[in-house]
Amino acid sequence: MKSAATADFTGEVARLARGSCLCGAVNFTLRLPSKWVAHCHCTRCQRAHGAALVTWVGAAADQVSIDDGQAALRWFEGPGGSRRGFCAHCGSSLFFCADRWPGEMHMARANFIDALDREPQLHAYFDTHVSWLAHADALPTADDPDV
Repeated sequence: MKSAATADFTGEVARLARGSCLCGAVNFTLRLPSKWVAHCHCTRCQRAHGAALVTWVGAAADQVSIDDGQAALRWFEGPGGSRRGFCAHCGSSLFFCADRWPGEMHMARANFIDALDREPQLHAYFDTHVSWLAHADALPTADDPDV
C-alpha cells in the first residue's frame, strides 16, 4: 500500500503513514521519515503483545499525531519510566514510550495501514529471544545493553 502525502504551507510534500487499532477507535499518523525499525525480543514486549517479538517503528514524538475521538487510548505505566499505549475497546497494543528514549514514540509496525520508508534493520534484545521461533534473516542482533 502506498503512503499518504500532504502539502504543508511551504508547498513541500510530507509523506505520511497512517495506522490504527483493530477496531478503528484509535488512529495515528506518522509524518515520515521514521528514525528506525527493529524487532524487539525483550520479555516485556513478549508479555505485553503475547508474541515472540514485536516490530517497532521509532520516530520523534512530534512527528506522530493521534486521533482518539472515542477516548479509547489507555496507557500502562511500566517499570523504568516506560508507558505502553493500547486501545481500551479492542485491546490492540499501539505505542511505547520510555524515559530511556526521551522525545521518541515507538509504534507497533503491524498496526500501520500505509507503507513505511524503511524495513526492519535489527533484532534488539536478542539475548532473550524465544527458542521456539527460528530466525532466518541476516539482520544484525543486539543484546540487552544493561546486562
